[in-house]
Amino acid sequence: MPLPAENFSIETALDAATELRRVLAARTHRRKVMGQEVLVPGQLGEALQLPKIINRLTSKQQRYRDLGLNDFQELWPTLSARTRERVLDAIGWYDPKQLDWDDKRSNRRPLVDPDDDAV
Repeated sequence: MPLPAENFSIETALDAATELRRVLAARTHRRKVMGQEVLVPGQLGEALQLPKIINRLTSKQQRYRDLGLNDFQELWPTLSARTRERVLDAIGWYDPKQLDWDDKRSNRRPLVDPDDDAV
């Protein structure tokens, strides 16, 4: 499950927005140009105004960075679960509750069966 939008800071929103632009551009579409079938990159990032959001997040003025963060937080829940998952995986975010106990990042204790008397 993706992290809630309120967990984004300006820096993490910038990382996620940049990766989201890359993920969306990786989607290709077939088009016929002058009789030739060509693959063109997806334009959904531009339609979602990602360049504007990224520019705001990288602005020198705090007011614009806050606007960019707000814009990204409004956009994030509208994305499909698969797209959000791909973005979070690409930027290295994970939900510790979904990790195996043996994973170093999990910091979880092993599940103990209360009926098990063997120690």
